[in-house]
Amino acid sequence: MTRFKYFITTFFHVLLPSEIETKTLIPALRAILAKKLIEEHKIREEEVSKLLGVTQAAISNYVRGTRGDPVLINKLLSVKEVADMLNDIANNLASKMAYTPASLSKFIGLCNYIKSSLLICDIHHKLESNIDEAVCKECENMLLKGPGNSSF
Repeated sequence: MTRFKYFITTFFHVLLPSEIETKTLIPALRAILAKKLIEEHKIREEEVSKLLGVTQAAISNYVRGTRGDPVLINKLLSVKEVADMLNDIANNLASKMAYTPASLSKFIGLCNYIKSSLLICDIHHKLESNIDEAVCKECENMLLKGPGNSSF
């Protein structure tokens, strides 16, 4: 009971992996894809916005670098596996495979890879440097084992 109480009081003061994905990771991935589609595949911003399911203004912000953390973008692109997956997704989107199960699966697979390889932990530590080690370890174990495999 003590461990559970500790977890509950600490847990709600820490960003969840899903929040990190939503607030930082997905915008960074969209920024990378937007730039690739515009610069490498010569697709107009308006079309890219449709492919990525965001507004044209969001695409403009991604391209200008005012949306999507540039440090995170560089980190993601420096990981070969992530860069390869992003290239594959960009190629799918450019070949009009935007709304296919395969392209959706690839994007989800990329997010899952970033979580299971614990790259998301690096992102989290940059956002919150004072994470309790016990909470960090529990989250790490969950990311490595997958959902539903908590030690609680």
